[in-house]
Amino acid sequence: MDTLSRRTFLAGTALALAGGGVRPSFAQAVDMAAAKKEGKVVWYCSVPVATAQKIGNLFQAKTGINVELFRSGGSNILRRFQQEAASGKVFVDVLTHSDPAAANALTKKGMFVPFKATDFDKVPVEVKDAQGMHVAQRLNVMAIYVRDDMLAEADRPKTWTDLLNPKYKGKIVMPDPNFSSLLVVIAGTLGKVHGWQYFEKLRANDIMVVQSNQQVSDMVKRGERPIAMAADAAYVGPSRKQGLKVSILYPSDGAFVIASPSSVIKGSPNPNAAKAFADFMLSRDVQELFPSEYLYSARTDIGGPPGFPSLTSFKIHPVDYDYVEAESARIRRRFSEAMQ
Repeated sequence: MDTLSRRTFLAGTALALAGGGVRPSFAQAVDMAAAKKEGKVVWYCSVPVATAQKIGNLFQAKTGINVELFRSGGSNILRRFQQEAASGKVFVDVLTHSDPAAANALTKKGMFVPFKATDFDKVPVEVKDAQGMHVAQRLNVMAIYVRDDMLAEADRPKTWTDLLNPKYKGKIVMPDPNFSSLLVVIAGTLGKVHGWQYFEKLRANDIMVVQSNQQVSDMVKRGERPIAMAADAAYVGPSRKQGLKVSILYPSDGAFVIASPSSVIKGSPNPNAAKAFADFMLSRDVQELFPSEYLYSARTDIGGPPGFPSLTSFKIHPVDYDYVEAESARIRRRFSEAMQ
């Protein structure tokens, strides 16, 4: 994203299911009678599990259509989807993950159905496909967070390279890009900017790599590691609610703001229910849920989580998504090699 686009993004950053209301001219029709006849939608997603279940329950309560949920890390659900597609079988209707580069690659392969939801225009152009092949469901802020009672303010890292300081040896935990697609973007970008020796130095600093952001959060909660690196800031909210003193650090060289693209799958078993669910995903019912779950809505007309900074208040690290798309497999491999 260039400087002008990023500035536009920062400046920018009622479902008509049963015909109740006028759909904008760009929005595509949803055949609700057919969707209800199908009776279910299969959703593969990397949304935090409690939030995903709330979304599914809301949709079922509104439409009577059941949501069959498979929730895992973004890299894991992408791997499962692509393996199924390669075997000629499509089991999923809607795919939501956190790898914009993968969304672009799968769009080029013709894996998605173009669909523009009722509120498609409320999402910034930088985080959606112009034809509706994918659109951000939410925005993820990835930064550093620390235990206040275990790390004095004067001792906290200010940049990504600060984490290489020997004083942080044995204190850092991070998620694995082989499980979390968010980390593919971050690992690829930091590897490109600082060289892969950056991760080799982190390994020498006794960094711990676990599968998911949930596991990172659990490690910090238990005090086993006081520093979470390249971690989802959304997990800080529940920790604070439980009384834990945790601070989010936004590195001066840029925190990462990464979209979670959502797509309707071509050849899916429940195509009408898939469109109904995709339409619902951008509705106020869902998008206003995200801030209450410490997540950022994809819509420009909905504010961020209470007590969390706006996206304009900290530097955002630039990402070369063309590079991440082209090097995705290599990024995962190089990271694993660096951490061995």
